[in-house]
Amino acid sequence: MISEQYFYTQNSTEKMATVSNYFTGIAVKRLSAVETDPNTSNQHEFNGVVQMAAIFGRDRTSMPCRYLYLGNYEEETAVADGFLTWYDARERHPSRTEYRMYFQSNCVTELSSEGDILIIGRRPEGNALVIVIRQDSTFERQVLWLFGITNENNTFSVVPLEGDRNKEIGYVERTILESIGVEIQVHETDLLPEIIERFGQSFPSTRRFSAFARELTGREVSPVEEPDNAILTWIDFEEKLFKTLERHIVQGRVTQGFDNVDDFIAFSLSVHNRRKSRVGLALEHHLEELFRANEITFSRGQVTENKARPDFIFPNIDCYHNPVFPAERLTMLGAKSTCKDRWRQVLSEARLIDAKHLFTLETGISQNQTDEMRSNNLQLILPEKLRSTYLPIQQSWLMNLSEFIHLVSERQP
Repeated sequence: MISEQYFYTQNSTEKMATVSNYFTGIAVKRLSAVETDPNTSNQHEFNGVVQMAAIFGRDRTSMPCRYLYLGNYEEETAVADGFLTWYDARERHPSRTEYRMYFQSNCVTELSSEGDILIIGRRPEGNALVIVIRQDSTFERQVLWLFGITNENNTFSVVPLEGDRNKEIGYVERTILESIGVEIQVHETDLLPEIIERFGQSFPSTRRFSAFARELTGREVSPVEEPDNAILTWIDFEEKLFKTLERHIVQGRVTQGFDNVDDFIAFSLSVHNRRKSRVGLALEHHLEELFRANEITFSRGQVTENKARPDFIFPNIDCYHNPVFPAERLTMLGAKSTCKDRWRQVLSEARLIDAKHLFTLETGISQNQTDEMRSNNLQLILPEKLRSTYLPIQQSWLMNLSEFIHLVSERQP
C-alpha cells in the first residue's frame, strides 16, 4: 500500500522545470538564398543582429555547436557537431557594428533551403544548438509553438524566454525538446523505494505500470469530468515513473560492465526499443480506462477483416460483425502517440466504417498532413490542451477526447 505522502499532489511540490532551464537565449529567422545556395554564396555565415549580443556577448567567441536538420519525417533528420563563431565584422570601427556567425559547411547546412526556419539557441553550459527545420513541416509547427515564436522573417529576431514563452516542461514540451536533441531528466526519486517494493528489480508489464501511475494520480484527475486532462496527466506521470525505474535498472547494468561491444549494443537496443513500444501501449491502456470510467462499451485489438486489428471498435466487435447492426453506429479509433506518416495505417483497418478516428498526442501536425487526413475521411482527436499547437485554420476541425466520448456514447445501443 502506497503511503499518502507519495501521492502525486504531494510529490510535485518542487518548482517545475521550464524552457529557460535548457536555453539562455533563442534567435530565429527564415533562411535566405544567400545563406543556403552554394551557387549564390559560399560565405558560410549567418548575418546577425545587435540584439543577439544579449545571448552571445559583444566579444568574438567560438563555441562548440550541435547542428540538427529536421525534415518532414524522422527519416529526414541529420546531425553534425562542429563550432560556431560569433564576431563583429566591424570590431575595429569606432561606431559601427556588423555581427555575424561563421560556420563550417556540414551535412545539416548542405540540406538547408531558402525559407527553412533557422533557430540558434545558447545552452546554459555555453555551447550552441543550431536547428534547421524544413518549411511547412510538422517539426516547424512544433518548435515554433514550443518557443512561442509567432513572427519570423529573413532577419534574426531574439525570442525572450519569459512569460507565456517560458513554458513549463510537461509531457508535450518534453517530447518536442527531445526531438531536437535536448535530453530532459525527469524522475520521481522519492518514489523509487515504492516502485521497487511493488515491482522489484525488473520492468513490469506496461498494463501493470499504467495502472500504478493512475493509482498515484487518482486524487488529481477525473476521467469522467476532465478526460482530456486525465489522459495527459496519466501519460506524463507514468513517463516520470518509468524513467525513474529505468535509470535505476540501467545504471545497475552499466555498473556491471559488458563483456564485449556486441553485448553493449544489444543492451542499448533493448533500452531503446522498450522506450518506443511502451509509450504506445501505455496510451492504449489509459484510453481503455477512460472509456470504462465513462461507461463506454468497446472491443480492443479484435480482428475486423483481413487480419486487421484496430485499436478500438465501438460499441464492440460483435456489433461490427453483426450484419443487421447499423454501420453508421459503428466507430473505429486508432491510437498513436505520434502520427508522422503512420496515420495511413488505420485507413484499412475496419472496412465497414467509412469515417475513421485517430487519437494522438502529437502537436502541431502540418496543414498538408491534416488536409490529407480530411480528404481520406479520417478525423484527428487529441487532448484539448494540444489544440493551440495547431494553426487556427486547423483548430475548428480537430476533435478533443471529451467530444469523442460523447460521440460514441450517443451511438451505443
